[in-house]
Amino acid sequence: MEEKFLEIRGLRKSFGSHEVLKGVDLSMKQGEILSIIGSSGSGKTTLLRCLNFLEFADAGSILLDGELLYDGEHMNVKKMSDEQFREKRLHFGLVFQSFNLFPQYTVLDNLMLAPKLLKRGTDAEIREHAEQLLERVGLADKKNAYPCELSGGQQQRVAIARALALDPQVLFFDEPTSALDPELTVEVLRVIKELKDFGRTMVIVTHEMEFAKNVSDRVIYMRDGVVEVDGTPEEVFEKSDNEHLRQFLNVGLSI
Repeated sequence: MEEKFLEIRGLRKSFGSHEVLKGVDLSMKQGEILSIIGSSGSGKTTLLRCLNFLEFADAGSILLDGELLYDGEHMNVKKMSDEQFREKRLHFGLVFQSFNLFPQYTVLDNLMLAPKLLKRGTDAEIREHAEQLLERVGLADKKNAYPCELSGGQQQRVAIARALALDPQVLFFDEPTSALDPELTVEVLRVIKELKDFGRTMVIVTHEMEFAKNVSDRVIYMRDGVVEVDGTPEEVFEKSDNEHLRQFLNVGLSI
């Protein structure tokens, strides 16, 4: 059995009296592509935010490559410094559904900003790496453009390149195509699919069922704050007899 790379144990998160995550258990192998599906409010985005330390789980633990990154019961997050949080976040890259590019910077500068702040090489080395990433996502000719001059699909591809700029161990996507029309969705999904060939470990929250079916190594279905179904695309989409999952898929596929 292959060693677990990312491991989540008993993750819980509440906002006031509303418990959003109710004990999420999940593990991944290195290089695996995991898609998370489920209805709105099932806890998918909250899970990603806890894994990226944009939110802090109330209980449970997160381990990456054998290292304990977070222990909700024993870590006092109020006493941790910004630098400590930054170090934890650097293990992960997050691509938002709304791009979140800096409008005042060119495409190239958007990619170079974080590596420069963290002194990840000389300016020339950082520039070269950024240009290579833009080449990989098919936007080498847009390096001097500003975000407002790009289509939504192009902006999302820049956001993917930016997330890769710090070479994260795991790349997370939160509904990366929800703000795009179908034609632009195709170009973004193509880039994500190509990243699979580079052996990237990726977690993708998505409503694109065909994409999840064709690209993922595993798919989990979340419902009411827990992982209710976990399996291969075939097991989840074709063979599962889980009633809630079948209802979810029937509604989703009929839209």
